[in-house]
Amino acid sequence: MQQVVEKNVRLQEKLTRNSLIGAIGGVFNRVVDLKERAREYYFAVILSQYRCPKCNGPLYMSGQSECSCLCGNTFDPTLAFQKSACCGANLVRKTFHYACSHCHKTIPSRFLFDEKLFNKTYFREMMQESRRRIKEKKEEIRRLLAESRSGALHLMEEPQLDSIPGLIQDLNDFVQEGSCEAGELFFDTQSAFHMNDYYDHIISILSWESIPFSDIAPLIEDSHQDRIWRFITLVFMQNDHEVELTQYGNDILVQKVYHETYN
Repeated sequence: MQQVVEKNVRLQEKLTRNSLIGAIGGVFNRVVDLKERAREYYFAVILSQYRCPKCNGPLYMSGQSECSCLCGNTFDPTLAFQKSACCGANLVRKTFHYACSHCHKTIPSRFLFDEKLFNKTYFREMMQESRRRIKEKKEEIRRLLAESRSGALHLMEEPQLDSIPGLIQDLNDFVQEGSCEAGELFFDTQSAFHMNDYYDHIISILSWESIPFSDIAPLIEDSHQDRIWRFITLVFMQNDHEVELTQYGNDILVQKVYHETYN
């Protein structure tokens, strides 16, 4: 390691003694200075044909796509003085470019030297509008889910699935994929059902966004039995106001319910 460090030090010393390498820094500074002088000259020429709209005084560039007058008037010269070549219309300022207000075609600005436009105000307004639309969409989904909910089911004792006439057959129809023979049931009332396992599994994958019932990963190899246990767990979770279920075509949307807390 020490040998590598010493080798790098010797290389840097050798490069420093090289007259060509040592002069690069000065050349770079000269190029930067030349570029700045060219920029100042460019804007002096292009602004010489325009006057301040407020006092008719001379203008100078005071920022990126911004010019000012000694009277204190500051504005965007592209919007004030430039028209679109396509329609002869006023320009509008987007996030990263100017555009024709009539046909919305991108228009290069004559008042940018080698800079790239970045409209912070426009970007901030668009982000606020995007967040507002997302918030309204979530509120609308919550409203629709709330309206679709059934009344609370108050259980006085542990439910026996086979005591409800037709429930097992309905569950069988829910998971049936047309591969069983008539009278054959996928649903097995004797299988061990651990609702807590399904509850923890479902809670772990729920977030602000609703998810389809079909996207909930199975816990057991028997996919038909697993769909039944998932469905039953969700029914009880909805009754306990843990989730909201909404029919969505041939699927069901599952939305976690967030309860407000007050200190």
